[in-house]
Amino acid sequence: MARKDLTIEALTLTACIVLASTQADAQKKYDPGVSDTEIKIGNIMPYSGPASAYGVIGKASEAYFRMINDQGGINGRKIKFISYDDAYSPPKTVEQARKLVENDEVLLVFQPLGTSGNTAIQKYLNTKKVPQLFVASGATKWGDPKGFPWTMGFQPNYQSEGRIFAKFILEQKPDARIGVLYQNDDFGKDVLKGLKDGLGAKTSLIVAEANYEVSDPTADSQIVKLKTAGADVFVDLTSPRFAALAIRKVAELGWKPMHFLSSVSGSIGSVLQPAGLENAKGVLSTAYTKDPSDPLWNNDPGMIKWNAFMDKYMPGANKADQGHVSSYMATQTLVEVLRRCGDDLSRENIMRQAASLRDLEVDVLLPGIKVNTSPTDFYPVEQMQMRRFDGRVWELFGPVINGEVGSPAG
Repeated sequence: MARKDLTIEALTLTACIVLASTQADAQKKYDPGVSDTEIKIGNIMPYSGPASAYGVIGKASEAYFRMINDQGGINGRKIKFISYDDAYSPPKTVEQARKLVENDEVLLVFQPLGTSGNTAIQKYLNTKKVPQLFVASGATKWGDPKGFPWTMGFQPNYQSEGRIFAKFILEQKPDARIGVLYQNDDFGKDVLKGLKDGLGAKTSLIVAEANYEVSDPTADSQIVKLKTAGADVFVDLTSPRFAALAIRKVAELGWKPMHFLSSVSGSIGSVLQPAGLENAKGVLSTAYTKDPSDPLWNNDPGMIKWNAFMDKYMPGANKADQGHVSSYMATQTLVEVLRRCGDDLSRENIMRQAASLRDLEVDVLLPGIKVNTSPTDFYPVEQMQMRRFDGRVWELFGPVINGEVGSPAG
């Protein structure tokens, strides 16, 4: 009888263990790329080619995930970061996206860089229902949750920056003669559209436009064309390599226009230093992150954390390169999204959490700028501030401005 009771007890105990295990497993929800110990995240970067200056963004993300793994991972799971080079070529971007999804079986594609490349893979990733999360491009199209519910941008959209430039020109130089140089792709055209929208009935202030291809060796002849047209305002909508070349060419020509530079090319380390700091003096742009070159942030808690990260995980890297800051910002936000997912690491929940961020403070964002999203708002950062380069650092001025230009943040 005792043996029978013992057997019943053992069976009961086993049943309880199995039930508890089943209930625990039932609370977990995994999609491809996830296990009890690992989360696989994919990434596509131009480590080579005409936009290779942006490659530091992928390297900084890899370093940030190493830091997270050293701290125990996210809810006990380590990050496996798989990053491929597309050389800033859309056909290569498509090839790498398919490799990440179909061969590596990543959970999501994080911070793929470039407007044209992301355009090439957007439909594919949305059809596969794979998050294309925190795209490293400010194209307006990344904020279309109805048309592309699996794609979300991060930085302020390009059209907003164009409208900010227009507003500043109309206020400070209402009789301007504007010359525009833009990259002949969705990036350049998006900022140009914002500029023209902001000028409204005053688009006639634009006296000349010129564009270039990313495969071009320089844009020197285009810049000469703008100067010859009599422009006294130069709106420079270029990627880093061409921005550095443009600043240098403007100086060589002895041209002294009011010079606006797209924020994507505002890095002191990768753009202004190669162009010559004295040549870049007086250039105007916008910002939404703190500048590590500026002593203003020496005692800022967020930048102290950023500097500690850089010293330990990217020793010897150029801290003046703004790419390290933008990468840290997006990667810190992704880690928060994954933490909030808990054990429900389904792709649907990834997007649900990414679209539910409220006043999230990120170490490197400017004071007053926070991350906010909703199911109908896929623009996590929508605020910017004007800045001017003084030959050494960027100087911020004016109020923080919301994505709807003209409205101070509040």
